[in-house]
Amino acid sequence: MAGRTEVAGQGLSGPAGAACMLAAMGLLFDSFWRAAAYCLRPRVIALSLLPLVLMAVLAMGLGYFYWDAAVQAMRTLLDASSLLASVWGWLQGWGLGDVTAVMAPLMVVLAVAPVLVVVSLLAVAVLMTPALVALVAARRFPDLERKKGGSFIASVAWSLGSTVLALVALVVSVPLWLVPPLVLVLPPLIWGWLTYRVMVFDALADHASKEERQEIFRRHRSSLLGIGIVTGYLGAAPSIVWASGVVFAAAFFVLVPLAIWIYTLVFAFSSLWFTHYGLAALQRLRAERGTNMPMAEPAPSSASSALTPRPADTPALGTAAPAAAALPPPAISPSGDNAP
Repeated sequence: MAGRTEVAGQGLSGPAGAACMLAAMGLLFDSFWRAAAYCLRPRVIALSLLPLVLMAVLAMGLGYFYWDAAVQAMRTLLDASSLLASVWGWLQGWGLGDVTAVMAPLMVVLAVAPVLVVVSLLAVAVLMTPALVALVAARRFPDLERKKGGSFIASVAWSLGSTVLALVALVVSVPLWLVPPLVLVLPPLIWGWLTYRVMVFDALADHASKEERQEIFRRHRSSLLGIGIVTGYLGAAPSIVWASGVVFAAAFFVLVPLAIWIYTLVFAFSSLWFTHYGLAALQRLRAERGTNMPMAEPAPSSASSALTPRPADTPALGTAAPAAAALPPPAISPSGDNAP
């Protein structure tokens, strides 16, 4: 039965294939608007702000212990360059004073900021996906059985293996990027493939068995890849804001945190979209197979049924009703009319 309910592209044609395609599209759009609605929840917004909090804490800690030494080391490095020395002298000739005293702190910030961003985003990525999966499971799928088909080690191995394959595909496809249309298609396609493999695995790790996860990957590969490509394009939006912060240096300290927050929110939306889709697909798969139905009450044993009293006027199941009482023979008249 499971093989006959696959989405379009898995061997169905005609009305059955069209119905499965409509069901898959309905699941795709349903999970999309649910993910967008969940992004407005206070818990999700708080998680999206977590990288900024981590960055502020790390920056204050590093600045308290290492700021003076880092600025002094950067200033020494700038003064030691003969090429830059001519630039500093030219700027000082325009009356700008000690330029290195201003450039050294700025260079330290520009050097440390990307490291803080990467560390904060990685920490949030590790913490956010399990929290969002737990949120969706608790609110929408509280009765979905947890089969624990993916451990933490398996998740790390799966993510690393998928990342290596994606990087190899990117390197191999670099010559094709010279063709103008392909440069807009191949990288999003590869990153979309990587995104759906990693995020769907994490979304189904607690609830699906290994066989169920493989079946969902097989049935919904095209839809999951489409989600990965869309979220990949959405993830490019923070890069535009980041580049604007570099171009407009005056607004650097405003635009860059804004870009980080948008990126984290896009990551949360992507995780929620994959989680809603994956768990809903798992629920449908189990409904087809009847593997997540409530257990029926066990039939009473023969010993307990024998000890259970029955009403006196109710015959036991499986036994014939007692025969009707025999009628008395007709009375014989004294005259013997009934004699043969």
